[in-house]
Amino acid sequence: MTRSNLTRIAGAGLVAGVLLGVSACGVSGGAGDMKAAERTGRVAGEITFRTLQLKPVYTAYVQGVIDAFEEKYPEAKVKWEDVPGDGYNEKLVADAQAGALPDVVNLSTDSFQLLGDRGMLADVAALDGGAAKDYVPGAWEQFKLPGKGDGVFAYPWYVTPEILTYNRELFQKAGLDPEAPPTSVEQFFDYAERIAANSGGQYSAFMADPKGRLPGDWQKMGIPILNEKQDRFTFDTDKAVEWAERMKDLYAKGAMPKESLLKSDDVNQLYGGGKLVFGPGSPGFVKDIKRNAPQIYANTKVAGAVTGTLGHIGIYAQSLGIKKDTKHLDAAAEFAKWVTNGPNQVEFSKKATIYPSNAQGLADPYFSDRGDGTDAETVARAVGSEQLKTAALDANTPVQWTNQVGDAVVREMQKAIKGEQDARTAVRKAQEAANKLLADAAAK
Repeated sequence: MTRSNLTRIAGAGLVAGVLLGVSACGVSGGAGDMKAAERTGRVAGEITFRTLQLKPVYTAYVQGVIDAFEEKYPEAKVKWEDVPGDGYNEKLVADAQAGALPDVVNLSTDSFQLLGDRGMLADVAALDGGAAKDYVPGAWEQFKLPGKGDGVFAYPWYVTPEILTYNRELFQKAGLDPEAPPTSVEQFFDYAERIAANSGGQYSAFMADPKGRLPGDWQKMGIPILNEKQDRFTFDTDKAVEWAERMKDLYAKGAMPKESLLKSDDVNQLYGGGKLVFGPGSPGFVKDIKRNAPQIYANTKVAGAVTGTLGHIGIYAQSLGIKKDTKHLDAAAEFAKWVTNGPNQVEFSKKATIYPSNAQGLADPYFSDRGDGTDAETVARAVGSEQLKTAALDANTPVQWTNQVGDAVVREMQKAIKGEQDARTAVRKAQEAANKLLADAAAK
């Protein structure tokens, strides 16, 4: 599963889907020449902290974190602003152009790229040399930038890992062993074919939506997404063609709901109605099913995510970036680290279906407790936690794979899956379109 799919499911109550719409706007005004602030050794001054749609549900939690910080550092003052989800990235662009970015800003992978690529974020690895050990490696690494060496340009905040969710009863009806879920993309497709053959058209295996599967599936199959310099897409390979051909075959056989190829169906409704074997790979999804479809929840099993060639998974992460030229660097840096420390992340994770990016926080027994092993939500929390401890980047969406790139690739894959063009042509055209977008972005 990729960033786009996890985003859609994982933090719905927190991020409200805004992250699906990355702004295509550029940021002008010589941002790359922005002078970096320097530490003074004094945690003081008023800083602005922007979050994304956390009020009113998490008002008490966030304000409590701020109050505790100000008590520890009485010379510092935090002005909290919470903004709506709609148009969030566009607002970042407008604020950047006006020189009005907040000192500490809540960023997704997409909005992080929007500011990081343009030199607007402080290098927190340089500011805080020992911080790397405090965070889950896969989360810390996610906020590096191509060509910027070991620089890390945001503190990881809350994260969501991939897991595998499936309907045990439908699994058995299809002649599959519920205790032996698929562990690779190829095996996942094999299971889907068997489900299609035995379902009698009563249910499907998974959603067709290529946007939710790419580039994660390709990465897990060992397909190189980018060249070594990371300035060209290189996924036009025999394996990518095999993927497209397999998707076409499965689609024709009924392994996926026909309508799910071109429009975003309500996957919760389909799974909750017993029409889908595999649900979204998110612990938050399990909680939704528990609340809205208790009968299906009783038959829901959870396992580790389908992994990549290196045994790794993808993770979706939110972060806190620091404005590069903030007037109060010490206060901004210490506050970002304060918000993302172990105790504060654990408390937040108990209020929402998220996980700490902080290694100390993730070690809290709350995340490893499986109970008696029968409650899917409890097991999902433990499975996700186990995977986060070793999560790495082989299945994470690279920052070069913007929504525009994803849309261009999906258009060609949809044609291949429907049989409107052969798979090899579709993959070739997809790479050509993706590289044109990459080149155009580099030229801005």
